[in-house]
Amino acid sequence: MLPRDPHQPHRAASMLELFFDLVFVVAVSIASAELHHALAEGDILHGITSYAMVFFAIWWAWMNFTWFATSYDTDDWLYRVLTIVQMGGVLVLAAGVPNAFSQGDFTIAVIGYVIMRIAMIAQWLRASRHSGPIRSATRRYALGIAFAQVLWVGFLFLPAEVRVPAFVLFALVEISIPVFAEYRQQTPWHPHHITERYGLFTLIVLGESLLASANAIIEALHEAESLGPLISIAVLTLVVTASLWWIYFWPPHHRAIASFASSLRYGYTHYFVFAAAAAFSAGIEVEIDVLTSHSELGATAAALAVTVPIAVFLLGIWWIAIRDNADRVVNTVLPIGALVVLLDPLLPIPIALTAGIMIIIVVVLVLRPPVVKQDS
Repeated sequence: MLPRDPHQPHRAASMLELFFDLVFVVAVSIASAELHHALAEGDILHGITSYAMVFFAIWWAWMNFTWFATSYDTDDWLYRVLTIVQMGGVLVLAAGVPNAFSQGDFTIAVIGYVIMRIAMIAQWLRASRHSGPIRSATRRYALGIAFAQVLWVGFLFLPAEVRVPAFVLFALVEISIPVFAEYRQQTPWHPHHITERYGLFTLIVLGESLLASANAIIEALHEAESLGPLISIAVLTLVVTASLWWIYFWPPHHRAIASFASSLRYGYTHYFVFAAAAAFSAGIEVEIDVLTSHSELGATAAALAVTVPIAVFLLGIWWIAIRDNADRVVNTVLPIGALVVLLDPLLPIPIALTAGIMIIIVVVLVLRPPVVKQDS
């Protein structure tokens, strides 16, 4: 298992990586659905907290595999088997998400997470055998991940009242592992490959919003009295989702990970980008519930469930990928637009202002293409 060439031409996602992503479609969908149910029932704080914790496990496991694969994807039988074991862990994690939301029971979710991480330890130990000068980095990864899993098992035995601060502490331990492992020697990464992988996961989370748009149409067929508003929600959701896609893929992402520090910023900020995109779909489902009188939330709170994720998505992707590749006009319009969408709850028509702002941002991006820079 030798390190891959970071300058390999035409490096693209493998069929195994695409297969691997399928289980995350399941995990993201369940997490988004549970957030929707919690918000619709008015259990806002618990729902957001549970979602943030569960989504961290989903995102971090995916990201660790993705960065390992860009360095060591040998695609031999053992690599495939260990990857499939990780996929099994994702499915176990996904099965534990409902209990985590409804009962605060993270047992199944933690078991699934630990399965994924143990397989990753095996991958790093295998990579260490032939990594030459970066062998110490691969071993520190294995050591750090193993230590973190001990913490997560201990997490299950903590009293409920200290679990949230303990989770924050343990999550900080997890995200510090790459810094601990690579502070002297960095494992190689392929900028085009790694950013393509992030783009593919973005499509997964945006796909949840397209499902929400379809659900609005389905509900409209059964709720004649809400036909107009539901069809409007479906159309506006499609417009916003397409705009988020357009905005995300506007800049050349591979330029954003030119150094180890910038790769950390890019990777870690994507937690908020991904989580917000998936939460947007939950917000749309809440809007549908409000329109059909199936929610405990008021119209303002439901609108915030839509606009806050959009604002987080826009500000996140602007900060890590757009601002360094944009001129002054784009760098003014986009962050201001992200803040203006938060005013949408003041309007009687759900997400109408947001859709208009998103169209304006896209028009500006079309008229103001990325600043041309020579790739390093």
